[in-house]
Amino acid sequence: MEIRHNWTAQDVQRLFEKPFMDLVFEAQQVHREYHPANQVQVSTLLSIKTGACPEDCKYCPQSARYRTDVEKERLMEVEQVLEAAHKAKASGATRFCMGAAWKNPKQRDMPYLLDMIQGVKGLGLETCMTLGMLDDEQAKTLSEAGLDYYNHNLDTSPEFYGNVITTRTYQERLDTLSNVREAGMKVCSGGIIGLGESTRDRAGLLMELANMPAHPESVPINMLVKVKGTPLENVDDVDPFDFVRIIAVARIMMPKSAVRLSAGREDMNEQMQTLCFMAGANSIFYGCKLLTTPNPDEDADMQLFKKLGINREAVSQKPDQVTEHDLLEQVAERVASRPQEGDLFYDASV
Repeated sequence: MEIRHNWTAQDVQRLFEKPFMDLVFEAQQVHREYHPANQVQVSTLLSIKTGACPEDCKYCPQSARYRTDVEKERLMEVEQVLEAAHKAKASGATRFCMGAAWKNPKQRDMPYLLDMIQGVKGLGLETCMTLGMLDDEQAKTLSEAGLDYYNHNLDTSPEFYGNVITTRTYQERLDTLSNVREAGMKVCSGGIIGLGESTRDRAGLLMELANMPAHPESVPINMLVKVKGTPLENVDDVDPFDFVRIIAVARIMMPKSAVRLSAGREDMNEQMQTLCFMAGANSIFYGCKLLTTPNPDEDADMQLFKKLGINREAVSQKPDQVTEHDLLEQVAERVASRPQEGDLFYDASV
């Protein structure tokens, strides 16, 4: 199958209208052409700065505009982040993702973020961050520090976007992704299903992603986790077959990308997740929590993988123990050399 960047609305609509079994069968064929069968990449996501976000994303419990149970937390210490990364690696993760509830990182944040990146890479893990919008200089700085992936979701179609978010434009999201790509990092970008959008909006989201000059290396597909206190707490549930369908269409449109099951897996039974893997999903977030929302625990995932004969993707970087120890010592020395101990605890809520 050819790699396309010229999908039309009619092309995508025809995929969505295919009989379910035909669509899933086609998606599995495409998947096996470009990816190893029965192999899933495993990532772990950590919130390194939680709550008090100035954005008004209607699905997000971290927005300062809504009353939810999420408590504001300051930027984590570098050593705390590295400890979490150690645990993630021991549990089988190959990529460690770090998320901060910001509209965009400030200059004061950058030294700590760079130490986190270098420390996590020193453990032999791939690195990913989601920090909000980036300008070209910030993207270049993160790339030079060794950041492998940057996540910045489009969330939904351009047409529906204004119903969900008003504090950041769609074009600003596209500009951030362009800055990330130009800086040499890999792009992680997808969306959320269940915001009240139509099938046409779901098609529009995938068309935006698939018609980029280069497809995102990773495409997370989230199923909305409805959180009390957010404007979307009472929207209708997503039909499981509709969710599997969007996984299949994403796989067909972006054959080489990793299609990731992200938020919402806690509400998916084993059969639904299995259909998603059949439809071409080949990446998951692993661990009991995704930023602030629940996720299946590691044992449940491993039990399902065993039933299905799925193997985890192997760690791609394996530094020897001496190198790993030296890299972590370097990070510890940089942290210790900060002028004031309180620097690691400044209020990063704005």
